[in-house]
Amino acid sequence: MSLKDLNQSNIQRQNILNNNIAIEKISKYIDFTGIYFQEEYKYTKQMIATFYGVDERTIDRYLEKFRDELKTNGYVLVKGKSLKELKSTFSHVINVASKTIQIGLVNFRTFLNIGMLLVESENAKILRSRILDIAIKTINEKNGCGTKYIIEMMQTIYLQH
Repeated sequence: MSLKDLNQSNIQRQNILNNNIAIEKISKYIDFTGIYFQEEYKYTKQMIATFYGVDERTIDRYLEKFRDELKTNGYVLVKGKSLKELKSTFSHVINVASKTIQIGLVNFRTFLNIGMLLVESENAKILRSRILDIAIKTINEKNGCGTKYIIEMMQTIYLQH
């Protein structure tokens, strides 16, 4: 598996995003705290754009292009009562206009998912490399196998799909 695979293969992205142990380790490595809302950390487009060093419009394009995949991993549109709660609780952290009727938020899985997709960001490229290292190490520790075996196994899974 390579960095390119993460950009181009939803299956490879999901293999990593479904590994909760790897996600936990990646979270500790990144140490990027968002806002704690609805029982998990969430991130706004502005937070994501800042972290990856891209314009918010770039994030918008990815949210649109990969909407189904990102929704599956935790992208939500907050509106109504939840939006009111979000605004009142986090107005000091997020910049939301008073007339905003909805705002998109992502959880950590979706934050990583966007990083796996972003080709315009050097920060995302560095993160993808670290994600692969952590995922392979985690699988290796869990199964007690060598890295070469892990890579061959993941390539076999990829070729089957």
